[in-house]
Parts: sequence; structure tokens; C-alpha cells
Amino acid sequence: MPFWLRQHASGLRFPPATSPFLLGVAIATGATAGLVMTNPDRAEFQQFAGERLTELIRRELCHEDGLPMTLRLLIHDCDGLVASQSTVLGRLAMAHTLRRNFGIFSVYTTELGGQNILPNLRLPYFRAVTLAGAGHFVTLRTEQSVEGFSEP
Repeated sequence: MPFWLRQHASGLRFPPATSPFLLGVAIATGATAGLVMTNPDRAEFQQFAGERLTELIRRELCHEDGLPMTLRLLIHDCDGLVASQSTVLGRLAMAHTLRRNFGIFSVYTTELGGQNILPNLRLPYFRAVTLAGAGHFVTLRTEQSVEGFSEP
């Protein structure tokens, strides 16, 4: 009888179930498969980016010094207006995002900004690096600049 088979009381032969190597391989395979299956896709990132941009814009614009006085007179519900644009902001972010998919996780790099939205009102440049894995997003780094970014 080969050394890796043992005999059960019933007479059947089974490989040892407690082989540390086989157990380790099974756990590693299961964990890898689980991470691959839960790696968020582009649509999930688009929703995440829309929510994050909405929050950033609300903090920047929807307070006393955020908008010029004339716009504050015209826009009565700044928070609601910005929140209603979450989907559009997510699409905008996705259009300016590079995804590097490593199977078990992804890295998204988003660069936005520099556009004139009104005379004398220009969007600041914004760069974010986000790690996606196991169904979650973690923003690793964000940068803002009035001048733009130089290539690393």
C-alpha cells in the first residue's frame, strides 16, 4: 500500500485529509478565487467615484465661500443640485480613469480638472489613486493642484 493512503475501518482507502500541503493549497486556491470574484468592476468604481466626487464638490462649493454671490442667489439647494449629478460625475470620472487589473485587485488612477466652467472659475486639477479588492475601495492618495501635474 502506498504511504499516502491509509486504510479506514470500513476497508476503504483514503488519502490523509490532514496533509498540511494539500490543506494549504486548497486554502490558497479558495482565497484567490474569492478575491478574483470580488474584485470590483468598472461599473462599481463609477458609482464609487460619483459618490466621492459628489461629496468633494459639496464640501468645496456648497458653503459660504464656495460659490460667487451671484450663483448663490440663483442656486437655492446646492447640496441637492450636486447630489443629483452623482451619476454624471461618476461617468466623468470613469472617462478620465485608468484601471490596472491584477486579477485579485485593481488599481484605478483618476485625473480630472483644468476645465473652465465659468469665466474666472476653473476646476482644480485632481488626481486620485484607488485600490479595489474584496468588494471594497480604498483611496490610497489624492492630490489637488491649480497648475496641473507633472508626469511621474
